[in-house]
Amino acid sequence: MYQLEGTIKLINDIQTFQSGFQKREFVVSTDEQYPQDVKFECVKDKCALLDNVSPGQRVSVSFRIRGNEYQGRYYVNLQSFKVDAVGGGGGGGGASEAPEGYASGDGVEDDPFANESSPF
Repeated sequence: MYQLEGTIKLINDIQTFQSGFQKREFVVSTDEQYPQDVKFECVKDKCALLDNVSPGQRVSVSFRIRGNEYQGRYYVNLQSFKVDAVGGGGGGGGASEAPEGYASGDGVEDDPFANESSPF
């Protein structure tokens, strides 16, 4: 499990596919010296997690890293299973244990695709 804290920048509508599968994507901006816009997705019944938050609100997002291969290409998704409002951005909610973003000290910064424009 990974955790990230930041401000919601965007919440997309629910996408429903022919199979009945549903997903909803949202973007959280981190509060680092060089802020990152990180896209997450909620799937199936977890889409409702975003009904109680709105753009501009500070949140703590708990997520899992999911990867798969399709026709020789590899994909990484950050699949959220918990979204809590963090004090100061309206509406109470859970607090994060880590002060500047990452509860476990790892997560998004370990994602090789997180900063593709970086030469490192």
